[in-house]
Amino acid sequence: MIELYYWPTPNGWKISIALEEMGLDYRVIPVNIGRGDQFKSDFLAISPNNRMPAIVDLDPEDGGEPVSVFETGAILVYLAEKSGKFLPSDIRGRKEVMEWLMWQMGGLGPMLGQNGHFKFYAPEKIPYAQERYGNEVLRLFGVLDRRLEGREFICGDYSIADMACWPWIITYKRQEINLNNFPNVRRWYDQLKQRPALRKGYKVGSELGKPTGKWDDEARKYLSAQATAPK
Repeated sequence: MIELYYWPTPNGWKISIALEEMGLDYRVIPVNIGRGDQFKSDFLAISPNNRMPAIVDLDPEDGGEPVSVFETGAILVYLAEKSGKFLPSDIRGRKEVMEWLMWQMGGLGPMLGQNGHFKFYAPEKIPYAQERYGNEVLRLFGVLDRRLEGREFICGDYSIADMACWPWIITYKRQEINLNNFPNVRRWYDQLKQRPALRKGYKVGSELGKPTGKWDDEARKYLSAQATAPK
């Protein structure tokens, strides 16, 4: 059994999708990031960066004590190795999936996150920031579009690289991106959203809400950049 500490966001969806695709048993433990749950001591014990999602594997392969994992890239690799699915075992295939997983972790996710922040959440509009991150998002969409030329999936077979990228691409409308300008991404995106397990994973926690593009005063207190929880 996997305990999934979760809130429905692109990063959260990565892991709920993976768990559904891999057929692993799990239960959701909500972490309401707009109300400061990510700063609670029990959550910090498993996710010291005070970011969700995180998991606890109650039945690790070595038969020992429960194993906690934070950071979505590390979680996806851990789950792929546990399930034996969606991460090639050969050196070249594994290398390729790891490259594109790290590309998402270091580029696609953070840049779309910053673009969305300055479009919707920043208390004042900063044209330079909007242009900077908007241009970088378009560049990254172009990188992915070129990668998908002549490919069904990002790395040969469907893998954790696809699971990592898709939940961020789904934000394209809110990011004000014309997906038709990236036809290979459009085809890949539409194809993946027909997968039953992916659709089920994306709906996990839908009753909890989804990103709205607005923060109330309490949410802003917890979600604005800071090193420690508000007093």
